Amino acid sequence: MFCPECGSTDKEMVNDVCIDCFLKDFQMINLPKRIEVQICSHCNSKLEEGKWSEEFIPEEEIIYRALERNIELADEVENEIINLEIEQMKGTIAQCYVEITGLVHDTQIEETDECEVKILKTVCPTCSKVQSGYYETVIQFRADSREIKKEEYAKADEIVERTLIKQSKSDKLAYCPQIAKLKEGYDYYIGSFKSGHKVADALKEEFGGVIKESPRLISEDKSSGKGLYRVWISVRIPEFEIKDFIKFEDKIMQVKSISKNSVVGTDIETNKKHNIAMKNMEDIELVKKASDIEVATIISKTPQFIQILDPIDYQTLDLNMSKEYDVLNTGQEVKFIRINNNIYLLI
Repeated sequence: MFCPECGSTDKEMVNDVCIDCFLKDFQMINLPKRIEVQICSHCNSKLEEGKWSEEFIPEEEIIYRALERNIELADEVENEIINLEIEQMKGTIAQCYVEITGLVHDTQIEETDECEVKILKTVCPTCSKVQSGYYETVIQFRADSREIKKEEYAKADEIVERTLIKQSKSDKLAYCPQIAKLKEGYDYYIGSFKSGHKVADALKEEFGGVIKESPRLISEDKSSGKGLYRVWISVRIPEFEIKDFIKFEDKIMQVKSISKNSVVGTDIETNKKHNIAMKNMEDIELVKKASDIEVATIISKTPQFIQILDPIDYQTLDLNMSKEYDVLNTGQEVKFIRINNNIYLLI
């Protein structure tokens, strides 16, 4: 066979022409002269194939990825090595140089090309939401039948901030655009459902209490027809605090600790500890505050009784002796609490 272009009869034929004539017009790559890439000016995420990436990518890496994505390699090329280089940046336009070497029908060839990558600065949907103060969750921080203390608000603010900082590593909507300071408590507006639930769990972990959710339909997505919801999450912390006195199942206890799932109290009659599940919070009755604790002086001890001086009217009060009182001495001050006309020493 002979080549119809050069007349050669002693060379490898490819597609009805000799290898030399074939390679003369052969292009290893097809690359657009101009590529446009949309990048969010706030978070540097990029729009790729109709979807915004959530990861932060340096601008230089975005340019290289755009080049790689737009290079079309001919089927005949084998063992290719592609080198990409940004020659210079002119404003938002990168002048790029592409070099490729590879084997085509056992012949090594080299090819170069040039391309412009235009960076289009815009705002991604997530950053647009952040700028507009968008939120999906409202955390209602409340206390059961009492006012929340200043130090509790300060602690709650700290927990919300710390939780959102941690969440922001994986959730761009982990932010709080607004805190509504109401008479009954604070409302924390949280960007996403996911981070809102994390905040609510963190508050419950610190203060105990119960969580209730109330989703509300706010509008409808016109493109999908699906409802758009916001969720109000109530975190209601207990009326009682540590060292307060509570009643549960006919036992009067002093609160020793409050956690996410339980309350630990010490029975003031038997000195035994009891664990109460937090789900029973509504059945726990506050009977006395820690501020109601009084101090009296022991004026005498006998095997049957211990006698203290009432700090209100200075009358003597006789209490039945118990083993717990063995460590007490005459003249010593001791704390006590009055509940239902009974007096309990606190050891």
